[in-house]
Amino acid sequence: MIPRLLICLLALGGALQTHAQAQNDYKSPYSVSFSFKDEELIGDLIKGPRGDWKDQATVPFREWYNPSNQARWRHYGPSAKHFNPPAGLATKSPEWSRERVIATGLRFVGYTYQHHHIPDWEPPADWPKSPDQKSPVGKGLDCSNFTAFVYNLALGIKPTGDVQDQSELTTVAGPGPNRTIPVKRIELPKSHADFERTLMTGDLLYVKNTKGSLSHVVLWVGKIGKAPDGYPLILDSTGTGGRDADGNEIPDGIQLRPFKPTNWYFTQASHALRIIPEGQ
Repeated sequence: MIPRLLICLLALGGALQTHAQAQNDYKSPYSVSFSFKDEELIGDLIKGPRGDWKDQATVPFREWYNPSNQARWRHYGPSAKHFNPPAGLATKSPEWSRERVIATGLRFVGYTYQHHHIPDWEPPADWPKSPDQKSPVGKGLDCSNFTAFVYNLALGIKPTGDVQDQSELTTVAGPGPNRTIPVKRIELPKSHADFERTLMTGDLLYVKNTKGSLSHVVLWVGKIGKAPDGYPLILDSTGTGGRDADGNEIPDGIQLRPFKPTNWYFTQASHALRIIPEGQ
C-alpha cells in the first residue's frame, strides 16, 4: 500500500484533526507518514463511538463535574475507563498496532500539559488545582497519563498513569479488561544514531531529570516521522517544549518533538518498554 503523508500538524482539518486549536497558532514543521489509510487505521475513532470524548471515563459524563467528587479526584479528575480491544485486533499486524498508537496520539496534539487522567476533562475554576501546574487549567494530559490513555484508546491496553510505576512494568492490562500481556524492557544504545536501529514505532522511552530520577515518558515515532532536519521524532506531553527545526518554540503540552543528540530526551534517556511485539 502506498504510504500517505498526513500533515496533521500543519492544518487542523482532515481526518486526523486535533480536538483543540494549537496554542498561539503554532505551525509544526514535523509530520508523520503512515502505511495504512486513515479509515483502516483509526476509522473507529473518526466516526465510531470509540471516538466519543464523553465516553472516556469510568463514570458517566454527567458525573464529571459533580462537586462531591472534588476531594476524591482532586486535580486528576475521573479515571479513564478500560477500553475493549478494537475490532479485529487479533488479525492485525504489529505494524498496524504501532502506527495506530501514533495516529491515536496525534489526535490530541494541541492539548496542554495537565495532570489529568483523561484528555477532555476540563475542571471548573473552583476545582482543586495541581500544586505544580504552570499552564492555565484546561483540557490535557501529563506525560505518563498521555501514553497510558493513548495505548488504552488505541488498543485496549491500559498501563498505569504513574510514570515511575509505568517505567517498571513487566506485564500490562489488556487488550481489554481481565487480560494481561508481557512488556519487554529495551536497554538503550550509547550512540544517538543507534536509537533508530534499536527502538520501534510506539515504544515507550523513559527519561530522567537532572537529579537522576525517572520523570518523563515519550512515544517513539521512529521511521514514520518526517522532519526537515532529519532527526527522529517523539510524541509526548511536556511542560516545556524546546525549539523546532524552524527555530520556533514548541508549545507546552502534546506535540511532535525532535530527538536531538543535544536535548534531554537523549542525554537523560533511561530505557524503553516495548508493549507491541516485534512480530508474530
